[in-house]
Amino acid sequence: MESKARRMTKQRKIILDLLRGTDHHPTADWIYAQTRKQLPKISLGTVYRNLNILSQEGAIIQLTDGKNVSRFDGNPEDHYHCICTECGRITDLKIPPLGFLEEQAAAQSGYAVFMHRIDFFGICQHCCVSAGDK
Repeated sequence: MESKARRMTKQRKIILDLLRGTDHHPTADWIYAQTRKQLPKISLGTVYRNLNILSQEGAIIQLTDGKNVSRFDGNPEDHYHCICTECGRITDLKIPPLGFLEEQAAAQSGYAVFMHRIDFFGICQHCCVSAGDK
């Protein structure tokens, strides 16, 4: 199913610029609070709707932290993440994308594979230190 390109609304541009300006993979609530600084009358529903559109268009990436909490990444380029299962922190990894995985998946499945995503799950340094304090 081919998606029709949508026009870049003021709300969508502000949300996209906000996500591209941070590297901490925020939640929709954080994005909503930050967006309201520029657009005080924007609704949470509008933020969710625009995040969904941006994600569908490939302008951003929607991630889950292992507890079904969505976080958003303004960097749509191929890269990997490390996700803390305790606090939900998401860190970008500087590992070069493994393009050969797409070729192998295509050969084995018969699919026309155009991308892949790998996320690593564990406990971040902050949570490990906090757990040791208990």
